[in-house]
Amino acid sequence: MSSVAQLQSGKGHKDENFPVASVLIAPLHRPAILAFYHFVRAADDVADNPSAPPHEKLALLENMRQSLTGASDSVPEGVALRRALAERNLSPVHALDLLEAFRRDVTKLRYRDWDELIDYCRYSAMPVGRYVLDVHGESPALWPANDALCAALQIINHLQDCAKDYRELDRVYIPEDALAAENITPESLSAPSANPPLRRVISGLAARNAGLLATSKPFSRAIRDSRLALEVDLIQTLAQDLNGLLARRDPLSEKVHHSKADIAGLFLARLPGFLLTRVLS
Repeated sequence: MSSVAQLQSGKGHKDENFPVASVLIAPLHRPAILAFYHFVRAADDVADNPSAPPHEKLALLENMRQSLTGASDSVPEGVALRRALAERNLSPVHALDLLEAFRRDVTKLRYRDWDELIDYCRYSAMPVGRYVLDVHGESPALWPANDALCAALQIINHLQDCAKDYRELDRVYIPEDALAAENITPESLSAPSANPPLRRVISGLAARNAGLLATSKPFSRAIRDSRLALEVDLIQTLAQDLNGLLARRDPLSEKVHHSKADIAGLFLARLPGFLLTRVLS
């Protein structure tokens, strides 16, 4: 059987679509966030490996769970996160929830409807923000706004990568009922460009995602830590922009990702508004 290390993609936190433990985060908190990220990245790479068989992926994810809980020291990323959690007296629950999402990635290739997709996001995305809030000592009362933003980010990623996920993994996060309403099947994702019905499906999902982003919009203003609030505000800004692009563009044939210059431009444009909000709050 392959090891967790052998299935790694080489992707790092600077390669993600949204900021991860950026320079905006206080140095005190970055190690704990990066330990979490490295664990999650390793597990995600296991689940997304295109060649390893499902039973092997599930066994490796179980090894990661045991390393996180202390039953084993076989996976370095699990041991490192376990130590980081112990240093701060934090629970492993968020990392364990993410392992549940990765198990689903291995065993579940289709999602029936929007509610089933959001339930997946409950395990695949929401725990990430909840963990970062816990690291900063923020209140669990912020979880609903966090959950809306994290789910929106996850759905944006699903729509950006919908063709790649289908072609490489036969995995489709676009709800089956949305495709059926337009009388199309997942095979539409294999085309060089989206046909009009698929474009309507994607723009319709982006419209529903805009509702999540409306729910999360006040999130950053409620965060006590100013540096974390700024990062969350930036992520909200990036998400709104990308979601707008997905409503207008075809992710099968057009660019729907931000360049570093795009991110810098959006950050600088939003910064005065953020600072004004903090002063007035």
